[in-house]
Amino acid sequence: MSDTATLTGEAGSVGGPGLLQVEDENASILFRRWLRHPIDEVWSALTDPEKIQSWFMAKVSREDRAGGRLEMEHPNGVHATGRVLEWRPPRTYEYEWTLPPGPNQPNGEASVVRWDLSPSEGGTLVVLTHRKLTRPTAETFARGLRVFLDRLAASLDGTPMPDPPWGPRPNRPN
Repeated sequence: MSDTATLTGEAGSVGGPGLLQVEDENASILFRRWLRHPIDEVWSALTDPEKIQSWFMAKVSREDRAGGRLEMEHPNGVHATGRVLEWRPPRTYEYEWTLPPGPNQPNGEASVVRWDLSPSEGGTLVVLTHRKLTRPTAETFARGLRVFLDRLAASLDGTPMPDPPWGPRPNRPN
């Protein structure tokens, strides 16, 4: 059984909410964002560990080559590992995102994240695909990835980044 859901707004539109596709037990998420920055600046924001920690809130260590090891440590205790599958600066970055079994993923998760960048008039088109997810994980990640892309855009723009809805809100009254 195949199922496609628009998360909100126009499916897969540039700057839109994203697209969730489910095929039996496998799911994928697709986001397209246009960012008003040159491709080299966007590539740096997606691959520089210090910049990633700022907007994606994860510590990253990675070998910058196809086949290189990758580790991400998120502040909520999520530890993802994998290999870099494709590394073509400043256009394509694809990697495995593997989680061990845990309370929220009893069987773990073995998925693939892909960033495709294309120069566009006055900026860069970013296409983010996260595939080979289980449906429950995809439904949860779809909400979070939208926020992380908003944080990426704000980081590049030099404006305040939105707080993630699942974490503390230091900029808001309780």
